[in-house]
Amino acid sequence: MTNTIITGGRVLTLASDTPEAEALVLSGGRVLAAGDRDDMLAAAGPDARHVDAEGGVVLPGLIDTHPHVMHFGMLAGGLVDLTDAVDHADIVARIRARAAHTPPGQWIMCTPVGEPHYFIRRSERDLLERRLPDRWTLDAATEAHPVLIQAWAPRMPNVVAFNTSALRAVGLTAFVPDRVCDVEIDKNEAGELTGILRGPVTNYYTYDPFWGQILTKLPRPSMADAVAGTTAEMARYSAQGVTSVYEGHAMDPEHIALYRHLRATDALTLRVMATLDAESVIFYPFDPLPYAEFADRLRRLAAEASDDGDDMLRVDGLTLSPGGPCFSGYFATYDSYLDPFGRRTRGVRFLSLEKEEEFVRFCAVNGIRANLCLGAFREHDDFLDIAERVVREHDFRDKRWILQHAMTITPRQARRYADLGFQVTTSAGFAWGKGAMYGERMGEHVWRDLEPLHRLTEIGLDLGGGSDWGPKNPWEQIELAQTHRFAGSGHRNDGPDQKLSRLEALRMWTTGAAKVLGRPEIGSLAPGNHADVVIVDRDPLTCPIVDLPDTKVLRTYLGGSIVHDSGELASPSAAETEEVRS
Repeated sequence: MTNTIITGGRVLTLASDTPEAEALVLSGGRVLAAGDRDDMLAAAGPDARHVDAEGGVVLPGLIDTHPHVMHFGMLAGGLVDLTDAVDHADIVARIRARAAHTPPGQWIMCTPVGEPHYFIRRSERDLLERRLPDRWTLDAATEAHPVLIQAWAPRMPNVVAFNTSALRAVGLTAFVPDRVCDVEIDKNEAGELTGILRGPVTNYYTYDPFWGQILTKLPRPSMADAVAGTTAEMARYSAQGVTSVYEGHAMDPEHIALYRHLRATDALTLRVMATLDAESVIFYPFDPLPYAEFADRLRRLAAEASDDGDDMLRVDGLTLSPGGPCFSGYFATYDSYLDPFGRRTRGVRFLSLEKEEEFVRFCAVNGIRANLCLGAFREHDDFLDIAERVVREHDFRDKRWILQHAMTITPRQARRYADLGFQVTTSAGFAWGKGAMYGERMGEHVWRDLEPLHRLTEIGLDLGGGSDWGPKNPWEQIELAQTHRFAGSGHRNDGPDQKLSRLEALRMWTTGAAKVLGRPEIGSLAPGNHADVVIVDRDPLTCPIVDLPDTKVLRTYLGGSIVHDSGELASPSAAETEEVRS
Protein backbone atom coordinates (compact mmCIF):
# COMPACT_ATOMS: atom_id res chain seq x y z
CA MET A 1 0.00 0.00 0.00
CA THR A 2 1.50 3.31 -1.14
CA ASN A 3 0.86 6.44 0.89
CA THR A 4 0.01 9.82 -0.63
CA ILE A 5 1.25 13.14 0.73
CA ILE A 6 -0.30 16.46 -0.29
CA THR A 7 1.80 19.59 0.18
CA GLY A 8 2.11 23.01 -1.43
CA GLY A 9 -1.07 24.53 -0.05
CA ARG A 10 -2.88 25.42 3.14
CA VAL A 11 -4.63 22.39 4.66
CA LEU A 12 -7.90 23.15 6.45
CA THR A 13 -8.59 19.92 8.34
CA LEU A 14 -11.52 21.39 10.33
CA ALA A 15 -10.52 18.86 13.00
CA SER A 16 -10.70 20.10 16.57
CA ASP A 17 -7.12 19.25 17.58
CA THR A 18 -5.31 20.35 14.38
CA PRO A 19 -7.61 22.70 12.44
CA GLU A 20 -4.85 23.78 10.04
CA ALA A 21 -1.73 22.07 8.67
CA GLU A 22 1.00 22.33 6.03
CA ALA A 23 0.65 18.81 4.66
CA LEU A 24 -1.73 15.86 4.64
CA VAL A 25 -0.94 12.14 4.40
CA LEU A 26 -3.43 9.60 3.06
CA SER A 27 -3.09 5.86 3.47
CA GLY A 28 -5.41 2.99 2.60
CA GLY A 29 -8.34 5.24 1.88
CA ARG A 30 -8.01 7.04 5.21
CA VAL A 31 -6.34 10.13 6.61
CA LEU A 32 -3.07 9.04 8.22
CA ALA A 33 -1.94 12.39 9.60
CA ALA A 34 -1.89 16.16 9.10
CA GLY A 35 0.74 18.56 10.33
CA ASP A 36 4.06 20.23 9.57
CA ARG A 37 5.52 19.45 6.14
CA ASP A 38 8.71 17.81 7.42
CA ASP A 39 6.86 15.67 9.95
CA MET A 40 4.39 14.55 7.30
CA LEU A 41 7.16 13.66 4.83
CA ALA A 42 8.60 11.40 7.49
CA ALA A 43 5.19 9.89 8.27
CA ALA A 44 4.45 9.28 4.59
CA GLY A 45 7.68 7.40 3.99
CA PRO A 46 10.20 7.52 1.14
CA ASP A 47 7.96 5.71 -1.36
CA ALA A 48 4.94 7.97 -0.95
CA ARG A 49 3.26 9.60 -3.96
CA HIS A 50 3.70 13.35 -3.77
CA VAL A 51 0.85 15.68 -4.79
CA ASP A 52 1.61 19.38 -5.09
CA ALA A 53 -1.47 21.54 -4.41
CA GLU A 54 0.33 24.39 -6.20
CA GLY A 55 -0.93 27.05 -3.85
CA GLY A 56 -4.45 25.67 -3.63
CA VAL A 57 -6.30 24.96 -0.41
CA VAL A 58 -6.91 21.41 0.82
CA LEU A 59 -10.04 20.67 2.85
CA PRO A 60 -12.52 17.88 3.61
CA GLY A 61 -14.96 16.79 0.94
CA LEU A 62 -18.27 18.63 1.27
CA ILE A 63 -21.46 16.96 2.51
CA ASP A 64 -24.78 17.91 0.88
CA THR A 65 -27.59 17.02 3.27
CA HIS A 66 -30.43 17.67 0.83
CA PRO A 67 -29.28 17.17 -2.78
CA HIS A 68 -31.84 15.00 -4.66
CA VAL A 69 -28.95 13.63 -6.71
CA MET A 70 -30.96 10.68 -7.97
CA HIS A 71 -34.22 12.56 -8.50
CA PHE A 72 -32.67 15.40 -10.47
CA GLY A 73 -30.37 13.00 -12.30
CA MET A 74 -33.32 10.85 -13.33
CA LEU A 75 -35.27 13.93 -14.45
CA ALA A 76 -32.51 14.82 -16.91
CA GLY A 77 -31.37 11.35 -17.92
CA GLY A 78 -31.94 10.71 -21.63
CA LEU A 79 -33.43 14.15 -22.27
CA VAL A 80 -32.36 16.64 -24.91
CA ASP A 81 -30.45 19.22 -22.88
CA LEU A 82 -31.82 22.70 -23.57
CA THR A 83 -30.60 24.33 -20.37
CA ASP A 84 -28.09 26.47 -22.25
CA ALA A 85 -30.02 26.89 -25.52
CA VAL A 86 -29.76 30.40 -26.96
CA ASP A 87 -32.63 30.63 -29.46
CA HIS A 88 -35.28 28.66 -31.33
CA ALA A 89 -32.89 27.64 -34.09
CA ASP A 90 -30.56 26.15 -31.47
CA ILE A 91 -33.46 24.23 -29.91
CA VAL A 92 -34.61 22.90 -33.29
CA ALA A 93 -31.10 21.77 -34.17
CA ARG A 94 -30.70 19.86 -30.90
CA ILE A 95 -34.06 18.13 -31.23
CA ARG A 96 -33.43 17.34 -34.90
CA ALA A 97 -30.11 15.71 -33.97
CA ARG A 98 -31.88 13.47 -31.44
CA ALA A 99 -34.65 12.63 -33.89
CA ALA A 100 -32.08 11.38 -36.41
CA HIS A 101 -31.39 8.32 -34.27
CA THR A 102 -34.73 7.93 -32.45
CA PRO A 103 -37.35 5.47 -33.77
CA PRO A 104 -40.40 7.25 -35.27
CA GLY A 105 -43.27 7.58 -32.82
CA GLN A 106 -41.00 7.54 -29.76
CA TRP A 107 -41.18 10.56 -27.48
CA ILE A 108 -38.37 13.11 -27.47
CA MET A 109 -38.36 14.74 -24.06
CA CYS A 110 -36.40 17.93 -23.42
CA THR A 111 -35.21 19.74 -20.34
CA PRO A 112 -36.53 23.21 -19.62
CA VAL A 113 -34.51 26.16 -20.86
CA GLY A 114 -32.36 27.90 -18.27
CA GLU A 115 -30.82 27.23 -14.87
CA PRO A 116 -32.56 24.54 -12.83
CA HIS A 117 -34.48 24.58 -10.66
CA TYR A 118 -35.73 28.06 -9.90
CA PHE A 119 -35.04 29.36 -13.45
CA ILE A 120 -34.42 32.85 -12.08
CA ARG A 121 -31.00 33.76 -13.46
CA ARG A 122 -31.82 32.16 -16.78
CA SER A 123 -35.05 30.81 -18.27
CA GLU A 124 -36.95 30.63 -21.55
CA ARG A 125 -37.34 34.40 -21.23
CA ASP A 126 -33.63 34.71 -21.97
CA LEU A 127 -33.88 33.05 -25.36
CA LEU A 128 -33.39 35.47 -28.24
CA GLU A 129 -37.16 35.26 -28.88
CA ARG A 130 -37.96 35.64 -25.12
CA ARG A 131 -40.34 32.67 -25.21
CA LEU A 132 -40.51 28.94 -25.89
CA PRO A 133 -40.97 27.83 -29.51
CA ASP A 134 -44.52 26.99 -30.60
CA ARG A 135 -45.60 23.69 -32.15
CA TRP A 136 -44.91 24.78 -35.72
CA THR A 137 -41.34 25.70 -34.85
CA LEU A 138 -40.87 22.36 -33.08
CA ASP A 139 -42.41 20.57 -36.06
CA ALA A 140 -39.48 21.86 -38.10
CA ALA A 141 -37.27 19.66 -35.93
CA THR A 142 -39.44 16.55 -36.34
CA GLU A 143 -43.01 15.65 -37.20
CA ALA A 144 -42.38 11.93 -36.69
CA HIS A 145 -41.87 12.15 -32.92
CA PRO A 146 -43.89 13.66 -30.09
CA VAL A 147 -41.75 16.43 -28.54
CA LEU A 148 -42.17 18.10 -25.16
CA ILE A 149 -40.09 20.86 -23.60
CA GLN A 150 -40.74 20.25 -19.91
CA ALA A 151 -41.25 22.44 -16.88
CA TRP A 152 -39.52 21.39 -13.67
CA ALA A 153 -40.77 22.35 -10.23
CA PRO A 154 -40.76 24.43 -8.09
CA ARG A 155 -41.58 27.54 -10.12
CA MET A 156 -45.31 27.98 -10.59
CA PRO A 157 -46.98 29.15 -12.78
CA ASN A 158 -44.72 27.54 -15.38
CA VAL A 159 -44.75 26.86 -19.12
CA VAL A 160 -44.29 23.87 -21.45
CA ALA A 161 -44.21 23.44 -25.23
CA PHE A 162 -45.52 20.53 -27.36
CA ASN A 163 -45.10 19.88 -31.06
CA THR A 164 -48.10 18.78 -33.15
CA SER A 165 -47.40 15.07 -32.74
CA ALA A 166 -47.20 15.46 -28.95
CA LEU A 167 -50.50 17.35 -28.83
CA ARG A 168 -52.14 14.43 -30.63
CA ALA A 169 -50.45 11.90 -28.34
CA VAL A 170 -51.92 13.47 -25.21
CA GLY A 171 -55.32 14.14 -26.80
CA LEU A 172 -55.25 17.93 -27.01
CA THR A 173 -57.26 19.53 -29.83
CA ALA A 174 -58.68 22.96 -30.62
CA PHE A 175 -61.97 21.86 -29.03
CA VAL A 176 -60.33 22.04 -25.60
CA PRO A 177 -61.34 25.28 -23.82
CA ASP A 178 -58.79 28.03 -23.43
CA ARG A 179 -58.52 27.17 -19.73
CA VAL A 180 -59.16 23.83 -18.04
CA CYS A 181 -58.76 23.74 -14.25
CA ASP A 182 -55.75 26.03 -13.77
CA VAL A 183 -54.06 25.20 -17.09
CA GLU A 184 -54.09 27.88 -19.79
CA ILE A 185 -54.11 26.38 -23.30
CA ASP A 186 -52.63 28.92 -25.68
CA LYS A 187 -54.30 29.47 -29.07
CA ASN A 188 -53.60 31.79 -31.99
CA GLU A 189 -56.10 34.22 -33.49
CA ALA A 190 -57.50 31.45 -35.69
CA GLY A 191 -58.27 29.34 -32.59
CA GLU A 192 -55.50 26.83 -33.29
CA LEU A 193 -53.44 25.34 -30.47
CA THR A 194 -49.95 26.80 -30.39
CA GLY A 195 -48.56 23.93 -28.30
CA ILE A 196 -47.89 26.25 -25.34
CA LEU A 197 -49.50 25.43 -21.97
CA ARG A 198 -49.09 27.57 -18.86
CA GLY A 199 -49.94 27.15 -15.22
CA PRO A 200 -49.38 24.18 -12.87
CA VAL A 201 -47.59 22.30 -15.67
CA THR A 202 -44.59 21.12 -13.64
CA ASN A 203 -43.60 17.48 -13.46
CA TYR A 204 -44.05 17.21 -9.67
CA TYR A 205 -45.66 19.12 -6.79
CA THR A 206 -48.65 19.56 -9.05
CA TYR A 207 -52.05 17.97 -8.54
CA ASP A 208 -54.08 19.83 -11.15
CA PRO A 209 -56.54 17.19 -12.45
CA PHE A 210 -56.28 18.26 -16.08
CA TRP A 211 -52.50 18.49 -16.18
CA GLY A 212 -52.27 15.32 -14.13
CA GLN A 213 -54.05 13.34 -16.82
CA ILE A 214 -51.51 14.62 -19.34
CA LEU A 215 -48.66 13.58 -17.04
CA THR A 216 -49.95 10.01 -16.97
CA LYS A 217 -49.60 9.84 -20.78
CA LEU A 218 -45.93 10.85 -20.80
CA PRO A 219 -43.14 8.24 -20.87
CA ARG A 220 -41.35 7.25 -17.68
CA PRO A 221 -37.55 7.24 -17.58
CA SER A 222 -35.99 3.96 -18.65
CA MET A 223 -33.60 2.14 -16.34
CA ALA A 224 -30.71 2.96 -18.68
CA ASP A 225 -31.59 6.68 -18.69
CA ALA A 226 -32.04 6.70 -14.91
CA VAL A 227 -28.60 5.15 -14.41
CA ALA A 228 -26.98 7.47 -16.94
CA GLY A 229 -28.67 10.55 -15.50
CA THR A 230 -27.76 9.69 -11.91
CA THR A 231 -24.17 8.91 -12.91
CA ALA A 232 -23.86 12.25 -14.68
CA GLU A 233 -25.35 14.07 -11.69
CA MET A 234 -22.88 12.38 -9.33
CA ALA A 235 -20.04 13.57 -11.56
CA ARG A 236 -21.34 17.14 -11.31
CA TYR A 237 -21.33 16.88 -7.53
CA SER A 238 -17.78 15.50 -7.51
CA ALA A 239 -16.71 18.42 -9.69
CA GLN A 240 -18.11 20.80 -7.05
CA GLY A 241 -16.20 19.09 -4.23
CA VAL A 242 -19.10 17.12 -2.74
CA THR A 243 -18.12 13.64 -1.57
CA SER A 244 -21.11 12.62 0.60
CA VAL A 245 -24.85 13.17 0.27
CA TYR A 246 -27.95 12.57 2.34
CA GLU A 247 -30.99 11.48 0.33
CA GLY A 248 -33.53 12.04 3.09
CA HIS A 249 -36.56 13.16 1.09
CA ALA A 250 -38.95 11.61 -1.43
CA MET A 251 -37.08 8.29 -1.51
CA ASP A 252 -39.11 5.25 -2.48
CA PRO A 253 -37.92 1.62 -2.57
CA GLU A 254 -37.23 1.84 -6.32
CA HIS A 255 -34.87 4.77 -5.72
CA ILE A 256 -32.98 2.79 -3.09
CA ALA A 257 -32.85 -0.14 -5.52
CA LEU A 258 -31.18 2.07 -8.13
CA TYR A 259 -28.56 3.24 -5.64
CA ARG A 260 -27.94 -0.38 -4.67
CA HIS A 261 -27.50 -1.22 -8.33
CA LEU A 262 -24.91 1.55 -8.67
CA ARG A 263 -23.16 0.27 -5.56
CA ALA A 264 -23.16 -3.32 -6.79
CA THR A 265 -21.60 -2.24 -10.08
CA ASP A 266 -18.97 -0.09 -8.31
CA ALA A 267 -20.45 3.00 -9.96
CA LEU A 268 -21.04 5.13 -6.85
CA THR A 269 -18.76 8.16 -6.81
CA LEU A 270 -20.37 9.67 -3.70
CA ARG A 271 -21.04 8.31 -0.24
CA VAL A 272 -24.82 8.04 -0.01
CA MET A 273 -26.95 7.98 3.13
CA ALA A 274 -30.67 7.59 2.53
CA THR A 275 -34.03 7.16 4.20
CA LEU A 276 -37.37 5.86 2.94
CA ASP A 277 -40.50 8.01 2.77
CA ALA A 278 -43.41 6.72 4.82
CA GLU A 279 -45.75 7.85 2.06
CA SER A 280 -44.70 9.53 -1.16
CA VAL A 281 -46.65 12.74 -1.78
CA ILE A 282 -44.66 14.57 -4.44
CA PHE A 283 -45.48 12.87 -7.71
CA TYR A 284 -48.81 12.71 -9.53
CA PRO A 285 -51.09 10.86 -8.98
CA PHE A 286 -51.10 11.14 -5.19
CA ASP A 287 -53.95 9.27 -3.54
CA PRO A 288 -53.52 9.16 0.27
CA LEU A 289 -53.33 5.66 1.67
CA PRO A 290 -56.06 4.56 4.07
CA TYR A 291 -54.81 4.65 7.65
CA ALA A 292 -54.50 0.86 7.98
CA GLU A 293 -52.46 0.63 4.76
CA PHE A 294 -50.24 3.48 5.93
CA ALA A 295 -49.53 1.68 9.21
CA ASP A 296 -48.77 -1.53 7.32
CA ARG A 297 -46.42 0.32 4.97
CA LEU A 298 -44.51 1.67 7.96
CA ARG A 299 -43.89 -1.86 9.18
CA ARG A 300 -42.75 -3.04 5.77
CA LEU A 301 -40.44 -0.08 5.17
CA ALA A 302 -38.89 -0.39 8.62
CA ALA A 303 -37.38 -3.71 7.58
CA GLU A 304 -35.60 -1.94 4.69
CA ALA A 305 -34.58 1.16 6.63
CA SER A 306 -31.77 -0.25 8.74
CA ASP A 307 -29.03 -1.12 6.24
CA ASP A 308 -26.20 0.85 7.81
CA GLY A 309 -23.17 -1.40 7.38
CA ASP A 310 -21.64 0.00 4.19
CA ASP A 311 -19.33 3.02 4.05
CA MET A 312 -20.54 3.89 0.55
CA LEU A 313 -24.30 3.30 0.86
CA ARG A 314 -26.39 3.34 4.02
CA VAL A 315 -30.16 3.28 4.38
CA ASP A 316 -31.25 4.33 7.83
CA GLY A 317 -34.48 5.93 8.96
CA LEU A 318 -37.95 6.89 7.80
CA THR A 319 -39.18 10.24 6.51
CA LEU A 320 -42.54 11.98 6.69
CA SER A 321 -43.43 14.92 4.43
CA PRO A 322 -46.85 16.27 5.45
CA GLY A 323 -46.83 19.46 3.37
CA GLY A 324 -45.54 21.16 0.24
CA PRO A 325 -43.96 24.37 -1.02
CA CYS A 326 -45.35 27.89 -1.10
CA PHE A 327 -44.65 28.21 -4.83
CA SER A 328 -47.50 25.75 -5.45
CA GLY A 329 -49.75 27.17 -2.73
CA TYR A 330 -49.30 24.21 -0.37
CA PHE A 331 -47.43 25.95 2.49
CA ALA A 332 -49.46 25.43 5.68
CA THR A 333 -50.02 28.80 7.39
CA TYR A 334 -52.32 30.37 9.96
CA ASP A 335 -53.05 33.43 7.84
CA SER A 336 -54.20 33.08 4.26
CA TYR A 337 -51.92 34.06 1.40
CA LEU A 338 -52.09 34.12 -2.39
CA ASP A 339 -51.56 30.90 -4.31
CA PRO A 340 -49.91 30.95 -7.79
CA PHE A 341 -53.24 31.84 -9.38
CA GLY A 342 -54.25 34.69 -7.07
CA ARG A 343 -56.59 32.77 -4.78
CA ARG A 344 -56.45 32.92 -1.00
CA THR A 345 -55.19 29.75 0.67
CA ARG A 346 -53.88 28.52 4.01
CA GLY A 347 -52.02 25.66 2.40
CA VAL A 348 -52.58 21.94 2.18
CA ARG A 349 -51.96 19.01 4.51
CA PHE A 350 -51.13 15.94 2.41
CA LEU A 351 -51.03 13.51 5.34
CA SER A 352 -53.49 13.52 8.21
CA LEU A 353 -52.57 14.30 11.81
CA GLU A 354 -53.63 10.74 12.62
CA LYS A 355 -50.97 9.40 10.24
CA GLU A 356 -48.42 11.85 11.60
CA GLU A 357 -48.97 10.60 15.14
CA GLU A 358 -48.80 6.98 13.98
CA PHE A 359 -45.46 7.75 12.32
CA VAL A 360 -44.03 9.47 15.40
CA ARG A 361 -45.14 6.68 17.73
CA PHE A 362 -43.91 3.96 15.40
CA CYS A 363 -40.45 5.47 15.10
CA ALA A 364 -40.23 6.23 18.84
CA VAL A 365 -41.33 2.74 19.92
CA ASN A 366 -39.06 0.96 17.41
CA GLY A 367 -35.97 3.11 17.89
CA ILE A 368 -36.03 4.36 14.28
CA ARG A 369 -34.44 7.66 13.38
CA ALA A 370 -37.24 9.82 12.04
CA ASN A 371 -36.85 12.64 9.51
CA LEU A 372 -39.52 15.30 9.23
CA CYS A 373 -39.78 17.58 6.19
CA LEU A 374 -41.46 20.62 7.70
CA GLY A 375 -41.15 24.23 6.66
CA ALA A 376 -44.30 26.17 7.57
CA PHE A 377 -45.34 27.59 10.94
CA ARG A 378 -48.54 25.51 11.20
CA GLU A 379 -46.69 22.34 10.18
CA HIS A 380 -44.14 22.87 12.97
CA ASP A 381 -46.77 23.41 15.65
CA ASP A 382 -48.85 20.41 14.58
CA PHE A 383 -45.83 18.13 14.66
CA LEU A 384 -44.35 19.50 17.89
CA ASP A 385 -47.62 19.03 19.75
CA ILE A 386 -47.60 15.37 18.73
CA ALA A 387 -43.89 14.82 19.38
CA GLU A 388 -43.99 16.38 22.86
CA ARG A 389 -46.90 14.13 23.76
CA VAL A 390 -45.20 10.97 22.46
CA VAL A 391 -41.75 11.68 23.95
CA ARG A 392 -43.21 11.52 27.45
CA GLU A 393 -44.23 7.93 26.76
CA HIS A 394 -41.37 6.80 24.51
CA ASP A 395 -38.24 8.90 24.86
CA PHE A 396 -36.60 9.28 21.44
CA ARG A 397 -34.36 12.24 22.22
CA ASP A 398 -31.15 10.20 21.93
CA LYS A 399 -32.04 8.99 18.41
CA ARG A 400 -30.99 12.28 16.77
CA TRP A 401 -34.12 12.85 14.74
CA ILE A 402 -33.73 15.25 11.85
CA LEU A 403 -35.77 18.29 10.86
CA GLN A 404 -35.45 18.94 7.13
CA HIS A 405 -36.23 22.20 5.31
CA ALA A 406 -37.24 24.51 8.22
CA MET A 407 -37.25 27.43 5.79
CA THR A 408 -39.47 29.36 8.21
CA ILE A 409 -39.31 28.71 11.95
CA THR A 410 -39.96 30.85 15.02
CA PRO A 411 -37.62 31.08 18.03
CA ARG A 412 -40.08 29.16 20.21
CA GLN A 413 -40.43 26.39 17.64
CA ALA A 414 -36.66 26.10 17.33
CA ARG A 415 -36.29 25.75 21.10
CA ARG A 416 -38.96 23.05 21.17
CA TYR A 417 -37.05 21.07 18.53
CA ALA A 418 -33.82 21.49 20.49
CA ASP A 419 -35.52 20.15 23.62
CA LEU A 420 -36.50 17.06 21.60
CA GLY A 421 -32.89 16.39 20.55
CA PHE A 422 -33.36 17.33 16.89
CA GLN A 423 -30.76 18.25 14.29
CA VAL A 424 -31.53 20.39 11.24
CA THR A 425 -30.70 20.26 7.54
CA THR A 426 -31.69 23.25 5.45
CA SER A 427 -30.71 25.24 2.39
CA ALA A 428 -29.65 28.88 2.43
CA GLY A 429 -30.79 28.81 -1.20
CA PHE A 430 -34.42 28.78 -0.07
CA ALA A 431 -34.08 32.46 0.83
CA TRP A 432 -32.22 33.17 -2.43
CA GLY A 433 -34.75 31.43 -4.67
CA LYS A 434 -38.01 32.03 -2.82
CA GLY A 435 -37.46 35.00 -0.51
CA ALA A 436 -39.03 37.54 -2.86
CA MET A 437 -41.94 35.19 -3.53
CA TYR A 438 -42.61 34.77 0.21
CA GLY A 439 -42.66 38.54 0.60
CA GLU A 440 -45.04 39.02 -2.32
CA ARG A 441 -47.49 36.24 -1.47
CA MET A 442 -47.31 36.06 2.33
CA GLY A 443 -45.93 39.43 3.41
CA GLU A 444 -42.47 40.71 4.26
CA HIS A 445 -43.03 39.96 7.95
CA VAL A 446 -42.16 36.33 7.08
CA TRP A 447 -38.57 37.37 6.35
CA ARG A 448 -37.69 37.68 10.05
CA ASP A 449 -38.17 33.91 10.41
CA LEU A 450 -36.81 32.95 6.95
CA GLU A 451 -33.72 30.72 7.12
CA PRO A 452 -32.70 31.95 10.61
CA LEU A 453 -29.46 29.97 10.59
CA HIS A 454 -27.73 31.84 13.41
CA ARG A 455 -30.84 31.53 15.56
CA LEU A 456 -30.83 27.75 15.10
CA THR A 457 -27.18 27.36 16.06
CA GLU A 458 -27.48 29.74 19.03
CA ILE A 459 -30.35 27.65 20.37
CA GLY A 460 -28.09 24.59 20.13
CA LEU A 461 -29.34 22.80 17.04
CA ASP A 462 -26.69 21.07 14.92
CA LEU A 463 -26.94 22.38 11.36
CA GLY A 464 -26.19 20.81 7.99
CA GLY A 465 -26.38 22.49 4.59
CA GLY A 466 -28.08 21.26 1.45
CA SER A 467 -28.59 22.44 -2.12
CA ASP A 468 -32.11 21.12 -2.85
CA TRP A 469 -33.54 23.27 -5.68
CA GLY A 470 -30.43 25.40 -5.89
CA PRO A 471 -28.21 27.06 -6.49
CA LYS A 472 -26.57 23.67 -7.02
CA ASN A 473 -23.15 25.21 -6.42
CA PRO A 474 -22.25 24.44 -2.75
CA TRP A 475 -19.76 27.31 -2.60
CA GLU A 476 -22.55 29.70 -3.46
CA GLN A 477 -24.69 28.09 -0.78
CA ILE A 478 -21.89 28.76 1.73
CA GLU A 479 -21.82 32.38 0.60
CA LEU A 480 -25.62 32.63 0.91
CA ALA A 481 -25.47 31.39 4.50
CA GLN A 482 -23.68 34.66 5.24
CA THR A 483 -25.28 37.15 2.83
CA HIS A 484 -28.88 35.83 2.66
CA ARG A 485 -29.31 37.75 -0.59
CA PHE A 486 -32.44 37.33 -2.68
CA ALA A 487 -32.08 36.46 -6.36
CA GLY A 488 -32.72 39.34 -8.69
CA SER A 489 -33.71 42.05 -6.22
CA GLY A 490 -30.40 42.59 -4.45
CA HIS A 491 -32.20 42.54 -1.09
CA ARG A 492 -30.17 40.99 1.73
CA ASN A 493 -32.05 39.38 4.58
CA ASP A 494 -28.88 39.14 6.67
CA GLY A 495 -30.24 40.06 10.07
CA PRO A 496 -28.69 38.85 13.33
CA ASP A 497 -30.93 35.78 13.38
CA GLN A 498 -29.87 34.78 9.87
CA LYS A 499 -26.21 35.55 9.26
CA LEU A 500 -23.46 33.03 9.95
CA SER A 501 -19.72 33.62 9.99
CA ARG A 502 -17.65 32.23 7.12
CA LEU A 503 -16.37 29.35 9.26
CA GLU A 504 -19.85 28.53 10.55
CA ALA A 505 -21.16 28.47 6.99
CA LEU A 506 -18.35 26.15 5.86
CA ARG A 507 -19.03 23.86 8.82
CA MET A 508 -22.65 23.50 7.65
CA TRP A 509 -21.18 21.61 4.70
CA THR A 510 -18.50 19.68 6.60
CA THR A 511 -18.32 19.00 10.34
CA GLY A 512 -21.85 20.24 11.06
CA ALA A 513 -23.33 18.06 8.34
CA ALA A 514 -21.33 15.05 9.57
CA LYS A 515 -22.66 15.60 13.09
CA VAL A 516 -26.24 15.86 11.87
CA LEU A 517 -25.87 12.58 10.01
CA GLY A 518 -24.06 10.81 12.83
CA ARG A 519 -21.02 10.19 10.62
CA PRO A 520 -17.93 11.41 12.54
CA GLU A 521 -15.64 9.67 10.05
CA ILE A 522 -16.40 12.24 7.36
CA GLY A 523 -16.52 16.04 7.34
CA SER A 524 -13.00 16.65 8.68
CA LEU A 525 -9.47 15.49 7.91
CA ALA A 526 -8.83 14.02 11.34
CA PRO A 527 -6.56 10.93 11.48
CA GLY A 528 -8.56 7.79 10.77
CA ASN A 529 -11.30 9.57 8.84
CA HIS A 530 -12.12 8.69 5.26
CA ALA A 531 -9.71 10.29 2.80
CA ASP A 532 -12.45 12.40 1.22
CA VAL A 533 -10.46 15.45 0.17
CA VAL A 534 -10.84 18.40 -2.16
CA ILE A 535 -8.23 20.83 -3.45
CA VAL A 536 -9.63 24.21 -4.45
CA ASP A 537 -8.14 27.27 -6.11
CA ARG A 538 -8.85 29.75 -3.29
CA ASP A 539 -9.22 29.91 0.46
CA PRO A 540 -12.93 29.65 1.27
CA LEU A 541 -12.31 31.28 4.67
CA THR A 542 -10.47 34.38 3.48
CA CYS A 543 -11.30 35.07 -0.17
CA PRO A 544 -13.65 38.01 -0.86
CA ILE A 545 -17.21 36.90 -0.24
CA VAL A 546 -18.25 37.85 -3.78
CA ASP A 547 -15.59 35.47 -5.14
CA LEU A 548 -16.63 32.46 -3.08
CA PRO A 549 -19.27 31.15 -5.54
CA ASP A 550 -16.57 31.05 -8.25
CA THR A 551 -14.44 28.59 -6.26
CA LYS A 552 -12.94 26.03 -8.62
CA VAL A 553 -12.37 22.48 -7.47
CA LEU A 554 -9.04 21.30 -8.85
CA ARG A 555 -9.27 17.75 -7.58
CA THR A 556 -11.64 15.60 -5.54
CA TYR A 557 -10.63 12.43 -3.72
CA LEU A 558 -13.11 9.87 -2.42
CA GLY A 559 -11.52 7.36 -0.07
CA GLY A 560 -8.13 8.38 -1.43
CA SER A 561 -9.08 7.81 -5.08
CA ILE A 562 -9.55 10.62 -7.57
CA VAL A 563 -13.16 11.08 -8.71
CA HIS A 564 -12.69 14.53 -10.28
CA ASP A 565 -9.65 16.25 -11.75
CA SER A 566 -9.74 19.61 -13.52
CA GLY A 567 -6.38 18.87 -15.13
CA GLU A 568 -4.74 21.95 -13.66
CA LEU A 569 -2.57 20.15 -11.11
CA ALA A 570 0.30 17.88 -12.05
CA SER A 571 -1.04 14.64 -13.46
CA PRO A 572 -1.40 11.91 -10.84
CA SER A 573 0.36 8.61 -11.36
CA ALA A 574 -1.59 5.68 -12.79
CA ALA A 575 -1.29 3.87 -9.47
CA GLU A 576 -3.07 6.71 -7.69
CA THR A 577 -6.08 6.78 -10.02
CA GLU A 578 -6.45 3.01 -9.92
CA GLU A 579 -6.34 2.67 -6.13
CA VAL A 580 -9.46 0.86 -4.95
CA ARG A 581 -11.84 3.05 -3.01
CA SER A 582 -12.44 2.11 0.60
